[in-house]
Amino acid sequence: MDSDGTQDARGTHASPVPRPAGPPEVPAMPPRPPRAPATPPLPDGSAFLSWLRAPRPDAAPGVWRFGHRPRPAEEPEEIPTRQLLSGALISFLVGWLVWSLLQNGYLGNWWWVPFDLIVPDAWRGGDSDLGETGTFIVYQGYELLVALGIMIGAARLGRWGEVWRRFVTPRFRRPEAQEARTVPEDDPAQWNELRAAGAADAAERLATEARSGLMRDVDHARILRAWQGVRTGRHSLATFSGAVLKDGAAACLHPSGERDLPARLARHDLVTGQVRLGTTVDDARNPYAYRGTGLALGPDLLGTSLVAVGPAGSGKTGTVVRPLAESLCLHALAGRAAVVVVGAAGAGLGPADAYDVVVRIGNQESEYDLDLYGGTTDPDEAAAVLAEALVGDLADPHPGSDSRRSTTVLAQLLGPFRAVHGRFPSVPELRQLLDGAPGPFAALRQGLQEAGQESLLRELDARERQMGQPGDVGGVLGDRVALLDRPAFAGFFDTSGQSRPFTLKALDHPVRVRIDLPQRGHADASKMLARLVLAQFTASVAVREDRSLFACLLLDDATGVVTPEAVRGIQRLRSGNAGVVLTLRTLDDVARPLRGPLLGATGCRMALSGLTPWDGQDFAEVWGKEWTEARDVTDRQIIAETPAGKAVHMLRRVITGKAPTARAVTVRQVERERWSASELAHAVPAGHAVLSLTDVKGEHAPPLLVDLRG
Repeated sequence: MDSDGTQDARGTHASPVPRPAGPPEVPAMPPRPPRAPATPPLPDGSAFLSWLRAPRPDAAPGVWRFGHRPRPAEEPEEIPTRQLLSGALISFLVGWLVWSLLQNGYLGNWWWVPFDLIVPDAWRGGDSDLGETGTFIVYQGYELLVALGIMIGAARLGRWGEVWRRFVTPRFRRPEAQEARTVPEDDPAQWNELRAAGAADAAERLATEARSGLMRDVDHARILRAWQGVRTGRHSLATFSGAVLKDGAAACLHPSGERDLPARLARHDLVTGQVRLGTTVDDARNPYAYRGTGLALGPDLLGTSLVAVGPAGSGKTGTVVRPLAESLCLHALAGRAAVVVVGAAGAGLGPADAYDVVVRIGNQESEYDLDLYGGTTDPDEAAAVLAEALVGDLADPHPGSDSRRSTTVLAQLLGPFRAVHGRFPSVPELRQLLDGAPGPFAALRQGLQEAGQESLLRELDARERQMGQPGDVGGVLGDRVALLDRPAFAGFFDTSGQSRPFTLKALDHPVRVRIDLPQRGHADASKMLARLVLAQFTASVAVREDRSLFACLLLDDATGVVTPEAVRGIQRLRSGNAGVVLTLRTLDDVARPLRGPLLGATGCRMALSGLTPWDGQDFAEVWGKEWTEARDVTDRQIIAETPAGKAVHMLRRVITGKAPTARAVTVRQVERERWSASELAHAVPAGHAVLSLTDVKGEHAPPLLVDLRG
């Protein structure tokens, strides 16, 4: 099947998959008329400009950078509030007492000695050269200096500076925040980079659109993406300027004509590319720099892939997959990403209007079909991907061999069939060939003989000799194909040109795809189709021409999908600017030999609340240990030897009810697990998760306790 995912099988382009041409070029296909925006434009651009000019300082991986205030890496030693305030008050009273005693002469006149040594005699007394007023000022000035010295000493003793920073400074933060909203020197709303490159008219048009409230965050991100194409030489400056002058903020549109999603549930920042998932808990187990900050993910982190494990109801779909799908769809509208979201029908992965392509497998009303062979014309490539989908989950599908034999068996059939018919077999035809039906084999042989395909005849002969032999995998493959040869799938996986198939070859363009799997009554078929999509995804992104476009596959419920070949494919995604997001109810859904490699292949790992201790053990092992300070406190009873001491101890026991003790504290460095299996199973509250992060540059964040509801 030669469809590339942008047209129907007949080539009529009746209902094309939106395939964006690189902005700012005009798409080859007419875009759909845009829907009304999710929210009406503001009467002015004040809200947009405030968002655009907000500070976004550099931060550690996973920190929500929008309006972030960096914190020290180490937690400062903080005195308890009661002790701090009482110490400040006592130091003030002590200073006041000392000054009062000096003023009243109770401490003598020694504090006047520096005055007598420094001040000339002519300045003293009423008849001095300075006069009475000048003499008064000299004496009062010296007393003021002494009082100031006493106050400074009392302030240092009572930590008045800490009182100011803790209780007074926060009251000024709001005015400081308002001052920080002033226009920065390099105002992003002025598009100075365009002006410097000679596109002053386009920059002024965009600045006017921003001030008037006609520009939104997706427009800003999309035009920046188009400008990157100009800088890299893929588009000309004249074409870009012409598109901006003609359409303003609506320039370089996604071929769908959309400028936003129908609705947003999560908080997004398209300047940094982040979506906020929650808040890092102010907990001692979290690094101080992360406590209380927003937790966000973006393509820089998803490029290392993410695996999330948690039982049903822990929030995998609603708090992880749905926000990430929403964020990547916004990136696709901005021309930055291509996203494929796979899940059960009705799983809540976003409305159909938020996607360009919705494939509802098993639903006869589905507008699109799924290409079983991934859009390739190479029989060997198609056989490798199909074998992974059919039997990749079998650790040893046939004695004494591996999945390469399954690939060989399929290639022995797909090559001859395509040579005769010009297409790959449909599901019923492939099942007949795998079952060794005599009629299809005879017809295939005759066609090869007529075409003079001697090499393919040898392939077909080899397949016939292997059929029925011990260890032949044809029967296993036939049984798996039979799961797709059901009445519910009668209109799907067609190769004769009667449907509009979608292929993952379209990931060269910013397309939004949702694939609904028919899990009800077809659980095994759904797992097989999920493996098929994952195998096609890893194969497609590896051969993309334009890798500046981030590609991501979100697989809600990856039960039965993780195979040895899938793990190897995930390891290769980072170099292709791509990633996957996998969710699991438990690591038991992954074969024991693959659990460690899976956690090692993904840079981001999430353990949600309700995890089992044996799942927690796998996470504890991959997160490793750290050196920490352990404090051992020992209470030792004090024994009095004198009668007076015994009386005091007896009185103390009567008052406190406890025997007098002396406390000994021992501090030592020990190595302990960052999060133990028991803590992951029992100490993670509902609605929370423990998440470790690694970005594509190799920077990482330790396991963080995150409130996914914050």
